[in-house]
Amino acid sequence: MKGRQEGVALITVLLVMSLALLLVSSLLRSHRLAVQSSAQLLHRLQLQQSGLSAETLALQFLQNAQWRDSKSVNLGQEWARLGTTFELDGATARIDIEDLAGRFNFNQLLKPGQVDQITLGRWAQLLQVLNLKAPDLTRLRPPYNAGLLSDISELRLVPGIDAQWLSRIRPWIALLPADATLNVNTASTTLLSTLEGMTPAAARALVAQRPLAGFSSVQAFTQAPVIEGLGVASHGLGLTGRWFRVTVQIEIGQRRLRLISDFERNRHNGRLQLLQRRFVPAYEKEISL
Repeated sequence: MKGRQEGVALITVLLVMSLALLLVSSLLRSHRLAVQSSAQLLHRLQLQQSGLSAETLALQFLQNAQWRDSKSVNLGQEWARLGTTFELDGATARIDIEDLAGRFNFNQLLKPGQVDQITLGRWAQLLQVLNLKAPDLTRLRPPYNAGLLSDISELRLVPGIDAQWLSRIRPWIALLPADATLNVNTASTTLLSTLEGMTPAAARALVAQRPLAGFSSVQAFTQAPVIEGLGVASHGLGLTGRWFRVTVQIEIGQRRLRLISDFERNRHNGRLQLLQRRFVPAYEKEISL
C-alpha cells in the first residue's frame, strides 16, 4: 500500500513538472514572438522615418524658387533629374519625382455632361496600346458617384475590372481636376502615342527630339517637324502641372519599403499640399494599403 502511494506521488510530481515545462515553454515562445514582433515594428518604424526624411529632401527640390514660378514644367528642371541613390541616416534611399500631369487624367471621363470625342479617342487609344478591354464607366458617372474619383481602387466598382486590369492601367493614369491638361513636356512615349494620328515611332522620335527645357507653347508642340501634318489636336494639352508624385525607395540591410506621396502646388502661394501618402512593400506597384 505504501509503495502504491509513493508511485502515485511520483506520477503526480512528474505530471506537475511536465505541465510546468509546457507552461514555461509556452511563455518562452510567446516572449520570443513578442520580441520578434517588436523588432519588426521597430524596423518598420525606422524604414518609415527614413522614408519621411527622404520625402522632406524631395520637397526642397520641388520648392525651388528658380523654377516653380516658370510657365513650364519640364524634364530639364532639377526635380526631374533627382532620381539617384544616396545614403540617408544609415539607410540607402532613392528619390524619384513625377509630374502627374504627364499622365492621362481619368477624371476627364467622369465630368458632368458629354465627354468630348477627343478625350474619348485618347482613352480608347491608351487602352489599345496597353491591350486592355474598355470598361463600362457609366456606373461611375453622376449620380452613381459623389463626385470625381479620389482613389483608383474605386474603379473596382465597375464590373469586369479586376486587380490585373488596375495593375496595368495604374502607371499611366492620374486622378486630377477635370480641367487639368496633359503636359506634353513630361508625357511619356506611351501617353504621346495616344494623340490623334500619332504612331509609336512618331512618339518615340518626338520624345527623343523634345527640347530639354520643353516646348515653348502647345502650338510649337503640335507643329514639331516630326509630327507636323499628323493632325494632333491642341485640345487638352498644356505645358505645366501642379501635381507631383514623390516615390522614395528605402533600404536598410535586407529590409525595404516604398513611400509614395502625392502633392499639389497651390496656384496662389506656391506651397505644396499633401494629398495622400502610402507606405507599400517594395515589391508592390502603386497599390494603396
